[in-house]
Amino acid sequence: MGTRSATVRMGKHDVPTWVLGLGPLALVALLVAALFAFDLPGLDRRGVPQEVLAAERTVLHPGVIELSVRNDGADPVTVAQVSVNAAFVPAADVSPGTIGRLSSARVTVPYDWQEGESYEVSLLTGTGATATFHLEDATATPARDAGFFGLMALLGLYVGVIPVTLGMLWLPVLRRVRPALIRFFLAVTVGLLVFLGIDALVEGIETGGSGPQAFGGAGLALLGAVVAFVALTAVDAHVRRRTDGSEGYRLALLIAIGIGLHNLGEGLAIGSAYALGELALGAFLVVGFALHNTTEGLAIVSPIAGEQPRAGRLVALGALAGAPAVLGAWIGGVAFSPALGAFLLGVGAGAIAQVAVQIAPSLRERVGERVLTPVTATGLGVGLAVMYATSLLISV
Repeated sequence: MGTRSATVRMGKHDVPTWVLGLGPLALVALLVAALFAFDLPGLDRRGVPQEVLAAERTVLHPGVIELSVRNDGADPVTVAQVSVNAAFVPAADVSPGTIGRLSSARVTVPYDWQEGESYEVSLLTGTGATATFHLEDATATPARDAGFFGLMALLGLYVGVIPVTLGMLWLPVLRRVRPALIRFFLAVTVGLLVFLGIDALVEGIETGGSGPQAFGGAGLALLGAVVAFVALTAVDAHVRRRTDGSEGYRLALLIAIGIGLHNLGEGLAIGSAYALGELALGAFLVVGFALHNTTEGLAIVSPIAGEQPRAGRLVALGALAGAPAVLGAWIGGVAFSPALGAFLLGVGAGAIAQVAVQIAPSLRERVGERVLTPVTATGLGVGLAVMYATSLLISV
């Protein structure tokens, strides 16, 4: 039997289906072009201009304050004057002076600021509206040189690679325990992941809410979560086809991916905090992250406790989970924005949620039994409690 041709017969001509599909889109494009070209009645802007400016990034160098601001309103904004602590700065430069909708501008203010002091930078628009930005405890922004990137890499190693690797050293212990304890540790893993997912989603919503809202604000965290959940579901389907039948390794791989995406967001927050001078570096912080993230290594190796994975696979799992913290720290230190931070934190939350859903069936002792038993419920509670307790040691 021959296949049916994807065409539609119209008279003596065959019209491809894809041409018919593009027809409505072409008509919509023509309509939009006509609306703008002929300035049809009813399309003119009415009412009071909506001038909203939101700060995305602050950079402090000796004698200079730089603000990156974005037009978060519906109308163009023209910045007429700049003041610091209610004193106008005539030499301030705004480039460009008129900021279109969704566009950004750089405000450069020559000002002899002092370390540790707080300042208010106000932008007066052409219509008389004022946008005020608060700089708390001013600190010089680190130079983005080789030393800066090296330090960001070290921070990523401290909070990601090293703790995860140490946690994976529990694998020999897990191999010696009874199957009931394996299910207990898998339940602990689910508890760890649930806490990480909630923490990432809450932080993403807060981050999105603190920046420009025109791109979606806090909703970007939810969008990132949905995108990651769907994408990791597709990855899981691909892994099921490609793996050598090892269900434990498949789960371990998914856990490593989910934790890696979470650590990407964690590194992003750390890098941006350091660039803004808000990160309290010290032994206490490193120890706190080490204890907090070591449990992530336990989560990775729990599904493969009954198997004999090759050393190369274990190294790959550890790198997949921990190394994204280095990349996140670099991005956060150089190109952080609230919108990007919210989206990536949401991605981490969505990935972790998908992994937790995949692990849940493994908590059953036999097919058809309930997932929550006294053993698994206890493990879930222990996982949540451990993550909460160790999170109290972290102050960023």
